[in-house]
Amino acid sequence: MAASLPQKPGMAGMPSQQQPHLPPSAASAPGQQPMPPQGALREISPVFLCRIGQETVQDIVTRTMEIFQITRATQLPNGVTQSQAMYQDRFGKLQEHLRQLALLFRKLRLLYERCVEMTSDLQEGPAEILPYVGEELVSVKVEPCSSAVNQERKEVLEKVRQKNQEMKVLMDQMRNLLWDVNAMLTLRK
Repeated sequence: MAASLPQKPGMAGMPSQQQPHLPPSAASAPGQQPMPPQGALREISPVFLCRIGQETVQDIVTRTMEIFQITRATQLPNGVTQSQAMYQDRFGKLQEHLRQLALLFRKLRLLYERCVEMTSDLQEGPAEILPYVGEELVSVKVEPCSSAVNQERKEVLEKVRQKNQEMKVLMDQMRNLLWDVNAMLTLRK
């Protein structure tokens, strides 16, 4: 995933996982306007910080996938002696990935806090977001439905119950079939 991202200027020789954590003004993607100098950190837009945050999240996902691949490839000690050097190598890789993940999460937290700080005037309070806060609910009188509407509702509910029952039967059949296939594959090994 991270390999498909464009390289940042000044870091072309470094792999994407080994890039140092630069301030947001030091990194820019090709095709965008050049970033302001170090002194103009206040001029960086929250949109740019969000983009850096998105790239950081992609790096986090990539690192996590690599950790899972390493652990999946690691064989449990089931009486077979493997090379101690191989285990030490994998353990070192796992430690490095976990260290990098911790750094990426710290970077993401800093980006988040900076975005919240920059957009604090744009955020609405919870009272403005939630409807009916502090207001009394007015009871609405519901008129009784006609008998034709009630009959149609009952028919639709019955059809839904029948379809649900059919789907349950199909799911049970599929589950049994999968159990049989897995049992056959296990016996074949």
